Amino acid sequence: MPQISRRYFFYGTLLAGAIPSAGFGSAKSLTRLGYKSPNEKLNLAAIGAGGQPFSDLSDAWAGVENVVALADVDWVRATPGFKKWPNATRYKDFRQMLSKQGREIDAVVIGTPDHMHATCALACMELGKHVYVEKPLTHTAWEARLLARAAEKYKVATQMGNQGYSHEATRVACEIFWSGEIGEVREVHAWHGKPGWPQGMQTIPAPTPVPETLDWDLWLGGAARREFTVGDAAYRQFCEEHGGKGGTFGYDPNFNFYQPFNWRGFFDFGSGLFGDWGVHIMGPANWALQLSPASLISVEATKREGGSSFTYPVRNATKYEFGPRGSMPPVTIYWSDGNTGPAYRPPDLPAGEPMKVPDEGPQVGLVGNRGRSYNLIFVGSKGYLGTSGRGEGVGLLPASRWENYKLPPQYLQRSPGANIDNDHKAHCRDWIRACKGGAPACSNFSIAAPYTEWLVLGAAASHYDGKLLWDNQKMEFSNNKDATRWIKPSFRKGWNIKV
Repeated sequence: MPQISRRYFFYGTLLAGAIPSAGFGSAKSLTRLGYKSPNEKLNLAAIGAGGQPFSDLSDAWAGVENVVALADVDWVRATPGFKKWPNATRYKDFRQMLSKQGREIDAVVIGTPDHMHATCALACMELGKHVYVEKPLTHTAWEARLLARAAEKYKVATQMGNQGYSHEATRVACEIFWSGEIGEVREVHAWHGKPGWPQGMQTIPAPTPVPETLDWDLWLGGAARREFTVGDAAYRQFCEEHGGKGGTFGYDPNFNFYQPFNWRGFFDFGSGLFGDWGVHIMGPANWALQLSPASLISVEATKREGGSSFTYPVRNATKYEFGPRGSMPPVTIYWSDGNTGPAYRPPDLPAGEPMKVPDEGPQVGLVGNRGRSYNLIFVGSKGYLGTSGRGEGVGLLPASRWENYKLPPQYLQRSPGANIDNDHKAHCRDWIRACKGGAPACSNFSIAAPYTEWLVLGAAASHYDGKLLWDNQKMEFSNNKDATRWIKPSFRKGWNIKV
């Protein structure tokens, strides 16, 4: 094993899951389905057949596996999947799919809105099905912890769809930090621009007829009952006015008020930019710094602008405080969204000097990702380290330090195909290898669930002013009992879940 600073050597237990001693595919899976040869085809199903789940299933399938069943509450949205796999049996209710074809299905891709991730995943895991669940893993912290327990109980192969964990640059960022190059890190800044969907609406439009191809009640699932609406003139005007200069959305006739995409901004269905992009951007920090809800001290919304009674604020700034982890010192993670430019610039960086020069220094990862500006910066006692996109780019700051830098020896095994073909495909196929008896996928639920748990607490904090103190054992905010209601959802009758 390459040499690594003693300060960070204690992460060997974590890395064991990501670096099997004999490489990927070296360890047999302890699943109910038993070991499958890498050459044996899996029978795949999906809950969601269009949009992101269609992309996930396509990459997992890769022209090699079998796709036997597709469930989608909206058969217009599901058209891409229905066309690509015409022989797959079609369902609107995923529960019927599992009941009728459960014996035939080996693994399931889940790409529903956030509020149904845990419900769908648990139903599959209870039947011994491997699951790939889109990011964020769950809507709430309580559901994340529940899925971690379920993964331990049912012994299935799992993966969260944060493909940044398969990017080489994310792993290089960890290796640079663990080598001691930038010293101790007590501060990290991460940010994103404005949401790509409408947030901040003040009124809910009047109900409109439900399209014949959509099962609205199933779409709601465990969420509180409400009427369907496509929106109205006031809603369309809001979208146009707030999606103008500097905005990222306008009115799109293909999207209704809630679905198929705008749900991300609603409290009851999504987690805003915390779960959409924060889970990508803060991934390198989570991995390198070994963050967890067990070491979380507090969460605080330091800015909330453009909010409403049912959507997340248009602009957020959030501070997560973590205590020591092993020999690492306490660290504060600063997240902000709704930005029109970088939210942080190292104070000692010379004026006018760019934070990143694309063609200088070691060229890591896929070519198309190398030029992106940093959106996360580790502030170290000996320097700065930046990552970009979903963790697709990496470099030291200032750029002159990166220009002649020699990368440390590789400590984390690379995800096969990530730098040759497509990082998203590599992430999905990483899960397929685990389904067939390989080593646990790089973002399996033992890793993804604790990460999601602390991350979505930022969404919970966006409802309040002031610091919320986290009690990990009781799984509550010790100084704000009302805030605890955003940690565990209230399910509609008939939709409760438990392990």
